[in-house]
Amino acid sequence: MIRPMFIPVLVALVAGLAAPAVADAQHTYKVLATARTSTMQSEMEQAGQAGYRFVAVMGGSTAVGGREVVVLMEKTDGDTTTYSYRLLATSKTSTLQKELQEAGDAGYGIVGQTVFESTFGGRETAAIVERRAGEEVVKYEYRLVATARTSTLERELRDLAELGFQALDLTVGQTAFGGSEVVVITRRRARP
Repeated sequence: MIRPMFIPVLVALVAGLAAPAVADAQHTYKVLATARTSTMQSEMEQAGQAGYRFVAVMGGSTAVGGREVVVLMEKTDGDTTTYSYRLLATSKTSTLQKELQEAGDAGYGIVGQTVFESTFGGRETAAIVERRAGEEVVKYEYRLVATARTSTLERELRDLAELGFQALDLTVGQTAFGGSEVVVITRRRARP
């Protein structure tokens, strides 16, 4: 039995142990915006090497920059992890599938997807992949599903789920050959 005079000490001790260290962490943010995919790739890589991690992406029109992709990145004080990024952008879903698989083979995991209109590429579907420095490389197998019919999409996703693939992200966009399509990126751990 715990004696009443020890209860305040016990409560303070448990509260101190249970308080997450993250609650006191300070966060710094970086907003990257450009109409050129090569510029965004370079800026994300620099931010990742400085310890910033991807948070979100959106393509669209901004008041000053016009049509561009905007990426939000975050750094937590005290975290020394660095990151490597690749921005994959194309108007052809077959090219995106190929580039995603190359990134997966190199141990990159998808963290974001959007559609935007770039200066030179036109309307493109873009995927952002990330790899943490110093971690064991985990390889992934990616499958891209692109269709104009949602009924077809559901069937294709069900078939992929039976093979162990998990849906990660979805966009609706205009692609070069498919017109208006729903694009879903799926992945599973690569099999040896």
